[in-house]
Amino acid sequence: MGTLIVIGLIGFYGGGVWKFWNGFGRTNFNPTLTNRIGLSLLWPALFLTNQSYRRNFRKALKG
Repeated sequence: MGTLIVIGLIGFYGGGVWKFWNGFGRTNFNPTLTNRIGLSLLWPALFLTNQSYRRNFRKALKG
């Protein structure tokens, strides 16, 4: 059961990275590769702590 939860969390995290990476062009962030990688990989922490990031994350997902 624990393995299933871990696989689900990894899938959820990976899905967020994938969706944000593909929708990055719709955000207000500076479109450098470094920003794209960093903001995509840190999305859970930034989503929880930063209101501006949440708005941009939702923009990226609406594509």
